[in-house]
Amino acid sequence: MDKLYARDIYGKVLIELGKKDPDLVVLDADLSGSTRTARFGKEFPERFFNFGVAEQNMMATAAGLARCGKVVFASTFAMFATARAFDQVRNTISYSNLNVKIVATHGGITVGEDGASHQAIEDINLFRAIPNMKIIIPADAPEAKEAILAAYKTPGPFYIRLGRSKVSSLEKRKKFSLGKGYLLRKGKDVAIISCGIMVKPSLDAAEILKEQGISASVANIHTIKPPDQDFIIKLAKTHKKIVVCEEHQTIGGLYSTVAEILVNKYPLEVEKVGIENRFGQSGSPNELLKYYGLTADNIAKKTKKFLQK
Repeated sequence: MDKLYARDIYGKVLIELGKKDPDLVVLDADLSGSTRTARFGKEFPERFFNFGVAEQNMMATAAGLARCGKVVFASTFAMFATARAFDQVRNTISYSNLNVKIVATHGGITVGEDGASHQAIEDINLFRAIPNMKIIIPADAPEAKEAILAAYKTPGPFYIRLGRSKVSSLEKRKKFSLGKGYLLRKGKDVAIISCGIMVKPSLDAAEILKEQGISASVANIHTIKPPDQDFIIKLAKTHKKIVVCEEHQTIGGLYSTVAEILVNKYPLEVEKVGIENRFGQSGSPNELLKYYGLTADNIAKKTKKFLQK
């Protein structure tokens, strides 16, 4: 499987959209080289605005441009787009349901050596609580492209979370549909529900479990908000238990989304693989994934133990 940077795809998609839509504008906050929005800036300098280290101003301006009929893509690192600019996103973008697409890169623990100050592992929790906000975590670069195009075509605010590192492209990925999850692997004992970079290790974990006599389904829930409630309930009805995997705090992210749906609609035991209310730290992406248990081996281990409980 090819490994690609989702943010590279983002830069290319912006140019494609910019050629078709003269009302599309792109904003960044001093990180356009990393987010790849600089490519749009070179192609359309009159429609690209770099705000420097001023994320709050960027989001407020994004709201103003959207009010004037522009389709706005605003980018920076996930930590700064969410934690630093929360007030402006809530009160100037989402409150008025404006057409601003926040595409943040460097999400999750795999930011790596930059450490806790740059590792957004609370971002989904923050933005899930904001009315009108739609949230997508693509599993790979091709899905990121489809998600960005879907956000462009859909009115209202979006938060799309991309990573820093290259990710493997899924072999059996289905076409992206906003708010619709899908199965990548069908099993009967347990359903492993994942998003983002955790989809691939979940598939690998299912292979490990198969060797141990456990049949596991693997589902990709790329849209965290609005979630695919019917699909999640169907998985609960057709499996003994559910395990949720995410590169995020287990508070407020995909695990919370699944648990909230099931406690009201179809109570079932749910296990979680994620970051347990801790900060990140400096290290290589692989070191950090192993340290925080976000690996295929740990998913398989926790799933087997959970089934035996």
